[in-house]
Amino acid sequence: MSGPLVCENKFRQRVCSGEVLVGTIVSMNSPQAAEILGDIGFDWLFIDAEHGTHDPLAVESLIQATGDRTPCLVRIPVHEETWIEKMLDVGATGIIAPQVNTVVQAKQVVNYAKYPPQGERGVGIARAHRYGAKFEAYLGQANDSLLTVIQIEHKDAVENVRELAAVEGVDALFIGPYDLSTSMGIPGQVHDPTVQEAIAEVLAVCQEAGKVPGIFGIAPDVVSRYVEMGFTLVGVGVDTLFLSQAASQALKGVRS
Repeated sequence: MSGPLVCENKFRQRVCSGEVLVGTIVSMNSPQAAEILGDIGFDWLFIDAEHGTHDPLAVESLIQATGDRTPCLVRIPVHEETWIEKMLDVGATGIIAPQVNTVVQAKQVVNYAKYPPQGERGVGIARAHRYGAKFEAYLGQANDSLLTVIQIEHKDAVENVRELAAVEGVDALFIGPYDLSTSMGIPGQVHDPTVQEAIAEVLAVCQEAGKVPGIFGIAPDVVSRYVEMGFTLVGVGVDTLFLSQAASQALKGVRS
């Protein structure tokens, strides 16, 4: 018995309605880890194919491990047609494109993520189409159901944020504070006033343009503050850090 079509989920509607949705980064190539995180109750999973070791087959396994219960957005490593198409074809609920600094790049991402007439996504048969069994149904709904997210993680993107927010087909602008701080010459200093000013500017532009504001943070208290500011698509923590921190606490607890 095949599972529900990826395009039939309501995740994009929830995101675009402004509901606060909390996800976490899956960087390990471990279906078990993805399954555990999905069962915990995260609203979505951020599968990191940019910094993680995930190839398309690994991403497919991670998505399968969630049992279609938890929407998975995949961060692609580059803005290439093949990567975008493959991630959507294996069943991603949407893609996150890193380092989108110009309107040309943003339009390219949308073009590859959308079927005609909105874009030029290639047509093939894969898991997203239930291997052909629900091919026509998927093609008919994919453009309206899959999420397209661009990352604002460079000072150039902040300078161009109004133009980026105006690109049709972009659903959300997701800030990467750590890369943003690095582009400003202060790596890792995400709480520096200049970085926080840039974050506030992107948030304001998103709210004016009707685009979903997103952001990532390591610690829950930091992410909670971002939610209070008005961010709604948020990511907290990384699978490797969760494992490391929990194991370290257990070890210290026993030795003490």
